[in-house]
Amino acid sequence: MVFQALAAAGVPYRRGGESPETGFDCSGLVAHVYREAFGIQLPHNARAQSRVGRRVSLDQLEAGDLVFYNTERRSYSHVGIYLGDDRFIHAPRPGAAARVENMRTDYWVRRFDGARRISLSQ
Repeated sequence: MVFQALAAAGVPYRRGGESPETGFDCSGLVAHVYREAFGIQLPHNARAQSRVGRRVSLDQLEAGDLVFYNTERRSYSHVGIYLGDDRFIHAPRPGAAARVENMRTDYWVRRFDGARRISLSQ
């Protein structure tokens, strides 16, 4: 799963995008990785993805957990995939490519909304 997520690094942002060929938005990247890695269909919407699986606390994060942020002045407006070691991958915004970031930077700490663990037995 981590390898599928990391394979998305460098793919350009595209609103509504959900494939490496056409680009990704944040929830499209998450949906693509889960579909490819596990055959799990997730909604293509960060807020809807925030309702799937079970809530996990910051200190219990495991690679593959979804991490949610308030980046548009509304909760659960952005999502990424936790990779371990305080790092996550996401598709940030138009004009940028999918990339790995440190979730302990002030920007991300201030905007953190929570995390979810997706059951692989769906």
